[in-house]
Amino acid sequence: MQRLLFPPLKAVMGNPCLRLLIPGAAPRTQCGCSCGIRRPLRPGQYSTISEVALQPGRGTVSQPSKAAERVVGRWLLVCSGTVAGAVILGGVTRLTESGLSMVDWHLIKGMKPPTSQEEWEAEFQKYQQFPEFKILNHDMTLAEFKFIWYMEYSHRMWGRLVGLAYILPAAYFWRKGWLTHGLKGRVLALCGLVCFQGLLGWYMVKSGLAEKPDSHDIPRVSQYRLAAHLGSALVLYCASLWTSFSLLLPQHKLPVTRQLLRLRRFAHGTAGLVFLTALSGAFVAGLDAGLVYNSFPKMGESWIPEDLFTFSPLLRNVFENPTTVQFDHRILGITSVAAITALYFLSRRIPLPRRTKIAAVTLLALAYTQVGLGISTLLMYVPTPLAATHQSGSLAVLSAALWLMSELRRVPK
Repeated sequence: MQRLLFPPLKAVMGNPCLRLLIPGAAPRTQCGCSCGIRRPLRPGQYSTISEVALQPGRGTVSQPSKAAERVVGRWLLVCSGTVAGAVILGGVTRLTESGLSMVDWHLIKGMKPPTSQEEWEAEFQKYQQFPEFKILNHDMTLAEFKFIWYMEYSHRMWGRLVGLAYILPAAYFWRKGWLTHGLKGRVLALCGLVCFQGLLGWYMVKSGLAEKPDSHDIPRVSQYRLAAHLGSALVLYCASLWTSFSLLLPQHKLPVTRQLLRLRRFAHGTAGLVFLTALSGAFVAGLDAGLVYNSFPKMGESWIPEDLFTFSPLLRNVFENPTTVQFDHRILGITSVAAITALYFLSRRIPLPRRTKIAAVTLLALAYTQVGLGISTLLMYVPTPLAATHQSGSLAVLSAALWLMSELRRVPK
């Protein structure tokens, strides 16, 4: 009875099927219990559970290599460049008053421009049915219409290119496993923001095509929708550029001192102020506020114009009164330059790496260049080339501010 219940250990160990369950005791050949056929182990095949568990790295999620991170970083850097191009091209479209020349929107059909004389005349007739032609451009010729139409067409096609630049590589990198878990969420948000940006652009254009019987002003898009369109583009640009910097620029191991923490907070606040100044430019453009007081530093004959708060309620002046909008843009610009100057001198009091010092100097130089461009644009009654350069300068200052923020960012533990 004892031998039946407790067989000798030698007999148990002699069973080839049970030997598979004991680490380090695997036979030279594998047993197939169902058919009694022995098959040799294939490369990478394990005979025991313990052998599988002891293999290094098995069961863990592989992380993208440094080379893959650099590729993704360069891709996002290119994407931010395409967004900057869209912002600049959109500014030129607004300055040439071309944004309302295309009166409908089709994602695929709208990609084909008119090719024959009949198609151009049909497109021109559609434009003639809307307020901008009736009130402002009633004597426009077909050749003049072609110019403004191609301006708006190029802006829309560039927007489609931006969408492809984000979505197609994102799908490829996702499939290749080159995106970390945190980066996947960020890339999804960027792609979603690109799609939202296109819809917001058409929503903005529709506001300029609507009939407004009670208004005696020239037809233009809503400054609120214009600011939303520009603001979402700036958010997309900043998020792409910041992520690119995070992947491409190695972090400095700076000693955490009270002065460094103060500099870091001040840099964040300054970047936010630069963003707000650039966004206020959308209200200046939307209301043609750059044409109301073309003098500097005074506005006309006084420092504070008399028509600064003529609208009621008072808050409307901030967004709808051209005088107040220009005044606010001036104040924000001056405050931004003062903050950047203070940030530069504050950075000189701290021992910083060479690349960080270059970022601070670049930010300071671009800020004063931008001020010079803004004043020149104002005094010369907003010529299109100079105004477009001024709008581009705001992106350059914002980029330098993000660069400096990236240089001062915390090293993850």
